[in-house]
Amino acid sequence: MSDIDVDTAQKCKTWPFEEARKVLQRLKAKNRGQIAVPEKGYVLFETGYGPSGLPHIGTFGEVARTTMVMRAFKALAPDIPAKLVCFSDDMDGLRKVPDNVPNQDMLRQALHLPLTKVPNPFDTDHKSFGEHNNAKLCEFLDTFGFEYEFMSSTHCYTSGRFDEVLLKMLALHDKVRDAVLPLLGEERAASYSPFLPLSPKTGKVLQVPILETNPDAGTITFEDEDGTKTEVPVTGGHVKAQWRPDWALRWYALDVDYEMAGTDLRTSADMAGTITKILGGQRPAGFHYELFLDEHNQKISKSKGNGLTMEDWLTYAPHESLAYYMFLRPTSGKKLYFDVIPKAVDEYIQFINALPEQDAKKKLDNPAWYIHGSTLPDGLHTPVSFALLLNLATAANAQNKDIMWGFIRRHTPDLTPENTPFLDRLVGYAVKYYEDFVLPAKQYRLPDARERTALETLAERLEQLDEGLDAEEYMTEVFTAGKDSGYDKSELREWFQAIYQILLGQNQGPRFGSFIALYGTKETVALIQDALQGKLAKAA
Repeated sequence: MSDIDVDTAQKCKTWPFEEARKVLQRLKAKNRGQIAVPEKGYVLFETGYGPSGLPHIGTFGEVARTTMVMRAFKALAPDIPAKLVCFSDDMDGLRKVPDNVPNQDMLRQALHLPLTKVPNPFDTDHKSFGEHNNAKLCEFLDTFGFEYEFMSSTHCYTSGRFDEVLLKMLALHDKVRDAVLPLLGEERAASYSPFLPLSPKTGKVLQVPILETNPDAGTITFEDEDGTKTEVPVTGGHVKAQWRPDWALRWYALDVDYEMAGTDLRTSADMAGTITKILGGQRPAGFHYELFLDEHNQKISKSKGNGLTMEDWLTYAPHESLAYYMFLRPTSGKKLYFDVIPKAVDEYIQFINALPEQDAKKKLDNPAWYIHGSTLPDGLHTPVSFALLLNLATAANAQNKDIMWGFIRRHTPDLTPENTPFLDRLVGYAVKYYEDFVLPAKQYRLPDARERTALETLAERLEQLDEGLDAEEYMTEVFTAGKDSGYDKSELREWFQAIYQILLGQNQGPRFGSFIALYGTKETVALIQDALQGKLAKAA
């Protein structure tokens, strides 16, 4: 059941709700205009995974976004069961040996075998390369708390689950083939068939012409690798469908209601939809998300190594902030590089801090609801922003979490790593991000005459204040020092930028009153004195 009433949900216009309405329209179309539970007993949301490699940031994004749509659907139709299936195309043949795996020679000997028949190159208990990577996928998804059901292509083909649809595709062989041909080059089109037979002799998935089709017998005939004319049934795991027909086969056989895909797969998804219709089914609802760009507005490419990996993001920020970033404008190209991380983390923090007190309508405008629902996990809160932690790390030259927690506990004694585990995670991320990105880029400068006067005034005012005041009280002193030193209202932005450049070696930062409250008045005065004496600029 959803935690949002249906009337409120129906008024929401965010993209997950717009996508969820497509699923409702699909149900109507299949049930003579009525929204009802499908015959299979649930609405099926699906994501696909190719286990020739390990799960990556795209895998996370697709599952996270699909989960958001499913959450919206449950709010619109709380009485209709829904589930997410993560489907592994593990019967696909191994086309090339990945560069980042051991035992390369062993894998080269297994080229073109189904992934679940390729020997496991890793030192794990899994019987095959495909099973090892499937386990990594499940481990990956479990780490982030996704609710899903894993499904294997090998199991679906060999258990007979796909048999009925495979026989139907055989009966419609020429129509399916002719639909795909316009997408192929002349040479490929000449020998194309929706079916890839598995050699009875070698077990390899063969890309060979189909010599004969026999729908009555449920078989195809082809020339095996040794030149032998061979007949095999299309059922029972003796063939594998080509990938566009395979996508359609899955949609039809499982009655998939929703699946999204990247814009790079738009043409293939459209073809899979056409084949699904040829089979007598209905294409799932879904949309095409835009691919990420690097800092130079170039498409991210695994071969180029530009942009961020999943490991990169998780080194410097929590996965929840990545889910938030995935929520933003999925159909627009967004940059994905290191500089976007702090902003994404702080925006995520603002949303989770606001969520518990919001009414139902505002919750649905809050990205955090699509990640967590109305109830946040225990410990998922922080009174300190990521930007402020980065500036604290800068001023304190913090090389470990203990230094950071010393300042935090002095400012707010009730906070501990144990009772604010999310803040503790952020502290660790801040130290790492500071070391790798902030510290190397720091450029301190000396103050000019007016800036020197203003900083001296600020130091004098802070010396007269007690520790532990509210951040706004410190902020008032910062404003006053600037005004008293000749900065009019239109120039206060310049004053604040000067503070960041001179004291922290950067062009921007959080509200400086919050920084003083966390770092301490005495420490801030000492920092100002060091800057006025040229120690910071000299050290840089």
